[in-house]
Amino acid sequence: MATNPNAVFPEHNPSSNFSFPKEEEKVLGFWKEIDAFQESVRQSVGKPQYSFYDGPPFATGLPHHGHILMGTVKDIVTRFAHSNGFYVERRFGWDTHGLPVEHEIDKKLGITSKADVMAMGIDKYNAECRAIVMRYSSEWRRTVERLGRWIDFDNDYKTLNTPFMESVWWVFGQLWKKDLVYRGLKVMPYTTGCTTPLSNFEAGQAYKDVQDPAVTVAFKLVEDPSVAFLAWTTTPWTLPSNLALCVHPELTYVQIHDAERDRKFILCDKLLTALYKDPVKAKKDKKYTVVATYKGTDLVDKKYTPLFSYFAEAYADRAFKVICDPYVTADSGTGIVHQAPAFGDDDHRIAIANGIVKKEEMPPCPIDERGIYTDEVPDFKGLYVKDADKVIIKHLKAQDQLIVSATIQHSYPFCWRSGTPLIYRVIPVWFVRVQDSTDQLVKNNQETRWVPASVGENRFQSWLENARDWNVSRNRYWGTPLPLWASDDYEEIVCVSSIEELNELSGCGILEDLHRDKIDHIEIPSKQGKGMLKRVEEVFDCWFESGSMPYAQVHYPFENKEKFEASFPADFISEAMDQTRGWFYTLLVLSTHLFGTAPWKNLIVCGHVLAADGKKMSKSLKNYPDPNLIVDSYGADALRLFLINSPVVRGDSLRFKEEGVKDVVSHVLLPFLNSYRFFLGQASLLKKESNVDFKYDPHAPQSKNVMDRWILARCQSLIQLVKEEMEAYRLYTVVAQMLNLIDELTNWYIRFNRRRLKGEGGLEDVTSALNTLFETLLTLSRTLSAFIPFLTENIYQGLRPFFPTDVASMSMGEDVRSLHFLPFPSVRQEYFDPVVQRQVGRLQAVIELGRTVRERFVLPLKTPLAELLVFHPDPEYLADVQSLLPYVEQELNVRTVVFTSDEARCGIKFRATADYAVLGRKLRKDIGRVKKNLPNLSSEEVKAYLKDGKISVDGIELIEGDLTAQRYVELTPSTEEGAAQYETNTNNDVVVLLDVRRRPELEQEGLAREVVNRVQRLRKKAGLVATDDIDVFYRFAEGVGAELTRIMNESEEVITRVLKKMPRPFSENQAKEDAVLIEEVQEVGDDQITLTLVRA
Repeated sequence: MATNPNAVFPEHNPSSNFSFPKEEEKVLGFWKEIDAFQESVRQSVGKPQYSFYDGPPFATGLPHHGHILMGTVKDIVTRFAHSNGFYVERRFGWDTHGLPVEHEIDKKLGITSKADVMAMGIDKYNAECRAIVMRYSSEWRRTVERLGRWIDFDNDYKTLNTPFMESVWWVFGQLWKKDLVYRGLKVMPYTTGCTTPLSNFEAGQAYKDVQDPAVTVAFKLVEDPSVAFLAWTTTPWTLPSNLALCVHPELTYVQIHDAERDRKFILCDKLLTALYKDPVKAKKDKKYTVVATYKGTDLVDKKYTPLFSYFAEAYADRAFKVICDPYVTADSGTGIVHQAPAFGDDDHRIAIANGIVKKEEMPPCPIDERGIYTDEVPDFKGLYVKDADKVIIKHLKAQDQLIVSATIQHSYPFCWRSGTPLIYRVIPVWFVRVQDSTDQLVKNNQETRWVPASVGENRFQSWLENARDWNVSRNRYWGTPLPLWASDDYEEIVCVSSIEELNELSGCGILEDLHRDKIDHIEIPSKQGKGMLKRVEEVFDCWFESGSMPYAQVHYPFENKEKFEASFPADFISEAMDQTRGWFYTLLVLSTHLFGTAPWKNLIVCGHVLAADGKKMSKSLKNYPDPNLIVDSYGADALRLFLINSPVVRGDSLRFKEEGVKDVVSHVLLPFLNSYRFFLGQASLLKKESNVDFKYDPHAPQSKNVMDRWILARCQSLIQLVKEEMEAYRLYTVVAQMLNLIDELTNWYIRFNRRRLKGEGGLEDVTSALNTLFETLLTLSRTLSAFIPFLTENIYQGLRPFFPTDVASMSMGEDVRSLHFLPFPSVRQEYFDPVVQRQVGRLQAVIELGRTVRERFVLPLKTPLAELLVFHPDPEYLADVQSLLPYVEQELNVRTVVFTSDEARCGIKFRATADYAVLGRKLRKDIGRVKKNLPNLSSEEVKAYLKDGKISVDGIELIEGDLTAQRYVELTPSTEEGAAQYETNTNNDVVVLLDVRRRPELEQEGLAREVVNRVQRLRKKAGLVATDDIDVFYRFAEGVGAELTRIMNESEEVITRVLKKMPRPFSENQAKEDAVLIEEVQEVGDDQITLTLVRA
């Protein structure tokens, strides 16, 4: 609730230092007093709804720059939607279940196995988890709110809340009814660190480059023990579970006699490199001979002696033989793959297909949940599988079955939470069917908008096309339990979809908590005479919960049914690139299964924010600056704008550099602030000198001044562009245009109209100019408000005292207390003026070309130059620039400007160039002749080509578009003393020639301007504003300064036009010492002058 609905924002002091972070704190305080966010929501009740889903983060860690980026994107889009007349509910959400939480507790309590949890009790374990899930929630709230994001924390959702969990049950129940759920043995990515299987998309989140053993092992034939199959593996720990060897049916295999070892081996003929560095040379040197050749199918059913005896007896009649499958390749190894059905997806599939194991039968899997060998393999009992590699290799070597032992560097998946290497193991898990729905998933996704589109069309679509059934169960404790009650033989299974249904089936009462410790004891009587059904042990993968979030956050369908159905699918969601295999995927799968549609209409996906060195941001490495310190140093607006105006919003990665945030302050925020402060200064000056209180007139007659009309037209273009691009969710195109307009306001409009705004053109002119500047500042603030909410609010509050008495005439709504209560500005069509925009555009081109010449020859703007020639063949172009002549003279500080279409006078010549890669495809072999002779074309020939659109080069006819004609200048230097010395520049449209010769009579005026500049600098340094009256006194060291004094006296008009008063000799200073505002020694030309500013 608002603590002070009528709060007044602190008055802006233009002469004080402006700390962006501290000023943002003032804005936050103001928002809090008027309850700005909730008030804005209340004001929009009854308007069309704009639906937004916020993906839930974990509160077990602190927010980083990636979270800040995504929060900023979401805030900008939802603020924009609100300002365009929508009701936008924004609720924060928390992911509170799953491995991230359990892993913290396991580390804290030293838990390494299921037995540890059972000994402790699931109730106590879950209580520990519950205690930390919101550990950093206050820090999250503080950071999110400090960054200016408007989102509801008080009405948040948490995945641990019973209503949320009940909706998850309902989602699963709908899938169960549609026969989209099944239990099966499946080889899955498995984390021994967290003792649970992972889904395939989780398994791809943390690859590392590692070194693993690579061994070639001999399997002796039963029919001829002198011959052995050679199989290659990088997982020796799986060898005790070997049940078969697999070959490719079509590959060629050879039996060779190895002379050095005096043994016979069978392997693929293309992979003899497994034994010999150079097989051709080895054969020539008789290191081996080929004894026999086979096709893969010839080897099928050949029996071999098991490497280990652990499972030999149990599988003697169906295993330890050669089988074939085309998944085997000749890319590496030996072309013979050892098969351990418990530890490989293909191994398991092929073993079932060949009758080695049955579909429902658990194959040999002699490891416990922690990846430690059990007593089924007594030789390695108690060893962790990865640690057992060396021991197994040593054992094989002792048995003379290790033929080659090496190491390999490769990319290997690790657990994204515990950091332990994943293994693949067969496990009974619960699946949601996905593979049968890939066409529908692709179709639904194609009906949505992705920004950038390429991610949705390529990366995500490819993932969907190859989607596999989704393992949604976890053998864990802290999560939403699977609502399945089963008989001991799993032949009778009941799926419960609600708390009420569970009560009806079991008589347990209406539960207030659905976690394992509260429901595992509940039993349901069998309807098939199988006794009591018990709940299966598994809990949901937390991705299933976050994928259910659209429904569960509003407790659908138990509550808010109409509200949800009216707002589904969401208008907008956004997360980072890794969610293409995470949240985006699970949302789409569940929505497709439930409602046959995608759950979003528009989606922005961002790249990752990396450390400055290009590595992943790491708390342990401390390779990135703390976000809170960045905000404390530069402010949230600067950080927001830096992130949004970066490649990361186009789906690319961003290397975070603090200097980039600092640059936003100096290049964007400060110029915008200074424009506002300049307005305040000139409004005060108007009051002081004319006793007129400026008030904005929204219906003032259109200004006759071209620059006024131009900047207002540019504002309308910005409004139109922002609306179009934001409606297409292209944030990255918007920011650049906003920054352009801030630059045009500060470096073109204010710079060119400084004298008008100071009142030199009279009261009517200055009022018109101030009205234009006010409207531009107000329009920019309203248009930029979603992007930089703090500075725009600050400026808006400073503009409010200048509102007209009839605020309704501004058409900004009923409540104008905050900028963020206002609607997005509408385009004022009457301001568009294509002629004015064309004129100023051409003026800018000429001035920028002239500035470049000055910079090239190190000629400061204060140095007056004699002449500028502007050449263009189009009279309209010249007339456009000539209509704005005073701006050209002032900005380039030239005495004379000549406009001409006379090519001879300006030395205009033409030359032709070509894009030879493009032209080469057309001319093929003749391109060489054109390339050789093109430089020989005369200027007149190229000019004729421009006119006629055709030309012959060495007999080859070229037409319009084949060549590019460029203008250049070729002047003959004058030898006359004092003659003009022209330097040229062109943008291949207009040409400028600037006389860069320094002239003493003009440089005198330049020195006078230098004096003015030094005084203005001191005024600013002393914190003075335009209305402060001062006297300026000067003095020189003895014996110097006479020439500069003369120049100042002769340049009185130039000096007083700006300073109002002439500087006087220090000897005339009668002021007391405490009246001195500032005194400094300045360099002007070759002299040092001491300037003293005294309060008048």
